Amino acid sequence: MTSSENDLPPRLGGLTFHGPLSEARATRLIERLAATGPVDVLDIGCGWGELLLRVLEAAQGAKGVGIDINAEDLARGRELAEERGIADRVEFVEESALGTDRGPVDAILCLGSSQALCDPEQPHDPAAALRELRRLVRPGGRVVLGEGFWERTPTEAELAAMWPGAHVGDHFTLGALVDLAIEAGFRPAWIETASAEEWEEFESGYRYETEVWLAAHPDHPLAAETRERVDRQRATWLNGYRGVLGITYLTLVAVA
Repeated sequence: MTSSENDLPPRLGGLTFHGPLSEARATRLIERLAATGPVDVLDIGCGWGELLLRVLEAAQGAKGVGIDINAEDLARGRELAEERGIADRVEFVEESALGTDRGPVDAILCLGSSQALCDPEQPHDPAAALRELRRLVRPGGRVVLGEGFWERTPTEAELAAMWPGAHVGDHFTLGALVDLAIEAGFRPAWIETASAEEWEEFESGYRYETEVWLAAHPDHPLAAETRERVDRQRATWLNGYRGVLGITYLTLVAVA
């Protein structure tokens, strides 16, 4: 088969959120955040900013900035903002979040992207990320943090099946993570965790369009590379972190 722009492997088009987050949970997160009447909202590692856009739709008059280093996702976010008629209230910026001066703000979204606040030359440090989030939010402001934690201690076999170099120190338990948030200057107003169904929706949705593409284009020049990548991703989940790695959504209030 010949290659063209229209038959390339799709990228994440089937996902609403880039993480295990259901519509029902997203609605609750947004309602709680919008009820505080934020004037300015910062989304760190925003991707295409679906949650940010929904917060701005719910919090009339609020303005938002989403920062990320993926230009393709940011372009998708700008298109979504135009479609929803709020492009004048949101800015999508291609830049690093490390040491950002885009605070202080009333509300911060940081879902699955706290590593963007940490030194890339050092191991991921949630404590350092939480201190940065506290620096970037005003007293009394809200942070919605989506962060990984160990549901239980992974076995050596499970670690070996996860991402390259995975080890027990990559994540904390949920209790230890909440303690770090308190130490950083927050009160944990709401603690919730992604369900098994949310994980399955995300993991399957992450690969769905690509799997369908592979079935239709088995001889495409990019098929072998794409198949290897997708099979590796799926095995990392099924044989590695499924039922072991959790995601918590913490609604944190900055202490005055």
